[in-house]
Amino acid sequence: MSVVTDQVDLSLKYTAHYNEVKNALFEDSAEVLNAQRKKAFQDFVKQGIPTRKDENYKYTNLQPSFATDFEFVHEKTVLATANEEVFKCDVPNLNTNLALIQNGWFRKDGKGDLPAGVIFDSLEKIANEKPELLAAYGSIANTEEDPMVALNTAFAKDGFFLYVPKGVNVESPIQIINILKNDVDTYATQRNFIYVEAGAKAQVLWCDHTLNSNQYLSNSVTEIFVGDNAEMEFYTVQNQHNKATNLNSVFVKQGRDSRATTHTTTLHGGMIRNNLKFMLDGENAEAHMYGMAFMDRKQHVDNFTQVIHAVPHCESNQLYKNVLDEQSSGAFSGRIHVVRDAQKTNAFQRNNNLLLTDEATMQTKPQLIIDADDVKCSHGATIGQIDEEALFYLRARGIDEDKARLMMMNAFTHEVVNEIKIEALRDRIDDLVDKRLSGDLARCHECDYQCECD
Repeated sequence: MSVVTDQVDLSLKYTAHYNEVKNALFEDSAEVLNAQRKKAFQDFVKQGIPTRKDENYKYTNLQPSFATDFEFVHEKTVLATANEEVFKCDVPNLNTNLALIQNGWFRKDGKGDLPAGVIFDSLEKIANEKPELLAAYGSIANTEEDPMVALNTAFAKDGFFLYVPKGVNVESPIQIINILKNDVDTYATQRNFIYVEAGAKAQVLWCDHTLNSNQYLSNSVTEIFVGDNAEMEFYTVQNQHNKATNLNSVFVKQGRDSRATTHTTTLHGGMIRNNLKFMLDGENAEAHMYGMAFMDRKQHVDNFTQVIHAVPHCESNQLYKNVLDEQSSGAFSGRIHVVRDAQKTNAFQRNNNLLLTDEATMQTKPQLIIDADDVKCSHGATIGQIDEEALFYLRARGIDEDKARLMMMNAFTHEVVNEIKIEALRDRIDDLVDKRLSGDLARCHECDYQCECD
């Protein structure tokens, strides 16, 4: 059987499953979710599961990840274990508004008091009870541009919903413990929606974990709307085992004078694809995107970013760093588009990569599309190994080689760590990065379960 036929058959497997469950999906879901479902499925059928021939996925082969015979989780299951027992990668001295998501389904089960008017709940519940709050659902997660977004929208039923009303400051971060745990190999769909109204402020911490050694494929889409003069910080910590595939798409639309920050720390994961798209749609908006990844064995991480400067007087900054060990691989594709008449734009992008072995590989593709003439834009990328002269300098001063290498790797990543604005989280990530680089952090993650890391 040819490779092309195999790829077609693989997409057909998922279209066949959709046709099997679509009646139940429509019957069990609110109209605001169902309104997007049919077209999303049609868009997936047109595009299929991406291959390396697709320009946006040329550095990531998703075919093996989709080949497993997964069980799909279309109904909510209840986890009998308390949050405090399943989650050990906590952040000391950080008070959060806590919730648990298992296999894509929301369960609010934790501490924290939210200001009046703030809603932090199940997407499914809000879709049924307050659909007017989801009027913008699907408006920035374009199913025609990415088949993984289309497949998510076709299957979407639950995830988390956050609404922060005008002028409200949520002082304690919102924390989502996002776990994958099932008795069989599992495909999970998660759909999230964040709406921060004008003048409001919020911080979200999203932690990905796997709690046993089954194979998992998680397809998650998050839409974030940041109103005029609002501030939003979105932190992600990815810490899953090597049998997990994590497809994580985040879309952000900003209003005038707003400020939005995303920060992604990848500590572990078999196959990780992070899609991030910003639309700066109001003058004087600022977008800041930071990411760092630490990969080993045959792990793979791909960060794909897009920033659209749609109006004048906006600024965006991107800084991504990767440390790749053994036979791991990484990719970074960063696209900045300054549309016509978006004058006085400042847009900067940088991707730096450290390869610890000759077998580790990295692909990087920074892009600028500039249709305005009064702008300041730059991009740059580096791929290299540890500086032997600097290493010799440290060893000549009595520092042994292992410690000297660790110091240099920590210095390399510190620039990204330092951009975490929540002090307690920054200290915790700094500690986890140090453990990851020194080998003290288990190859899977810090949890009470014994994880296989093949």
